[in-house]
Amino acid sequence: MREGIKSPWVALGLLTTLNILNYVDRSVLFAVQPLIQQEFGLSNARVGFLTSSFLIVYMIAAPVTAPLADRASRKRIIAYGGLFWSALTLLTAVTHSYWSLLVRHALVGVGEATFVTVAPTFAADLVPRGWRGRVLGVFYLAIPVGTAAGYLLGGHLGPTHGWRMPFYVAAAPGFLISLLVLFLKEPERGRYDTFRLTAEKMSLRGLTQNPAFWSATLGMAAMTFALGGVQVWMPTYLSRARGFSLEAANRFFGTIIVVDGALASLFGGWLGDRLLPRVRGSYYFVSAVSMALGVPVMALALYGGDRFLIPGMWVGSFLLLVNTAPLNAALVNSVGASIRVTAIAFNMFLIHLLGDVPSPWLMGLVADWRSLSLAFVFPVIAMSVSSAILFRGMRYAPPVREGDAG
Repeated sequence: MREGIKSPWVALGLLTTLNILNYVDRSVLFAVQPLIQQEFGLSNARVGFLTSSFLIVYMIAAPVTAPLADRASRKRIIAYGGLFWSALTLLTAVTHSYWSLLVRHALVGVGEATFVTVAPTFAADLVPRGWRGRVLGVFYLAIPVGTAAGYLLGGHLGPTHGWRMPFYVAAAPGFLISLLVLFLKEPERGRYDTFRLTAEKMSLRGLTQNPAFWSATLGMAAMTFALGGVQVWMPTYLSRARGFSLEAANRFFGTIIVVDGALASLFGGWLGDRLLPRVRGSYYFVSAVSMALGVPVMALALYGGDRFLIPGMWVGSFLLLVNTAPLNAALVNSVGASIRVTAIAFNMFLIHLLGDVPSPWLMGLVADWRSLSLAFVFPVIAMSVSSAILFRGMRYAPPVREGDAG
């Protein structure tokens, strides 16, 4: 037991579970936003800034902790980060003003930043390169499953027990899973990398001239802008503009996210791995195509009338979420193991700075000025931009070598 639990599948299970709790904590807020607005008398822009403040701290904390994680024990950083954000989630009990809630929610970003930058590199080193899409597909199941669980938890408990109760429930499991991570055996960094290591893949200076990294990062930033705005405002939009009750809006959207997201994450990772020996830049290709197909479908769901809303939301959400695993696999493969955590941290800083930091606030401003329906034009445009960037990025992906295919 001194070396730790060696099974890659146990490790992947613990990391995925902790990642689910990470996203539960974020999306509980989205589910109870109207209740918070009512208690504190907030405008749409101010309640949207709660998420923006979390992401500002989150994206600043990521590059600060990353250089340490490229050298120190990754499992300890993951565990301590989980304990930190779980403890802060419990502090919701003492938030009785907008500003105390803002500070609490922002500081949660410190703990979550340590996890999200480090855990994907741990997961990627568990399996050969040709399996990375599928492993990251499982790991990123946390986005739909955790997000949906947060919507359902907040939508169920918030109206009956107050908006603080869902945060208490969300915090408790994080302590247990974080402690279990300490018993894992760390995989060797980059042990399955087969691509040729060049200066642009091995140094921070080279990172600035790495087109594979920049294509994945900028494409992901546009995707994050779209996804961030949709996640924050969709339940409110359905309840205000489309006649749903708040509980029904959270249940409907939460169900879509968990079903679509789970299937899309697994499918996207599998398809990227499957095409890896045949299509250079297969991870970029899968993401670009899914985003391009999602643009007209999402626009039809939002603006095509009531009969298109439900089928459009199901199909559009699936296409938006397909790219999560392949895009992250493309990012991991764009750099060498020695700077991988730092590169992911830099990626996190940029995708949030350009993506879901401004989008909830910007959409809130447009909703205050004109309507929430008009605000959803921004995610549709962002999906188009993401697709264009990723199609171009295919040419910069590292070539496939013998033994890469899973």
